[in-house]
Amino acid sequence: MGKVTETVRLMSLLDETKSREIEAVVGTGATLLVLPQDVIEQLGLRKARDVVVRCSNNAVETKGVYGPVRVELKGRVGFFEALAEAAGFQPLVGQVVLESLDLVVDPRSRTLTPNPRSPETPMVEIL
Repeated sequence: MGKVTETVRLMSLLDETKSREIEAVVGTGATLLVLPQDVIEQLGLRKARDVVVRCSNNAVETKGVYGPVRVELKGRVGFFEALAEAAGFQPLVGQVVLESLDLVVDPRSRTLTPNPRSPETPMVEIL
């Protein structure tokens, strides 16, 4: 599958005057929303906790998790925490966001779309 990028609108829930539009990679192998530290600071997000992460190079590191942040993607909205990476890091949308907003990646067209089974509104499965 090739690289899928999307425009994401972010807004701090702590200060709704702070918002940003960013280009993010949609990473189906990633778990969380990942934002560069400079974006986290611009939004005024607060550190919630530290987590241990395994990076794509298999390194294990401790990273900060910040929030809350409102995420708007493909006309769908959710509220999330974001893992902090170094300033300049390419923002990344992981599976937690995709599942919560009920969005799917089409690997052939390299696009992100609302789930065809629930095109009007996100559907949450509780099976």
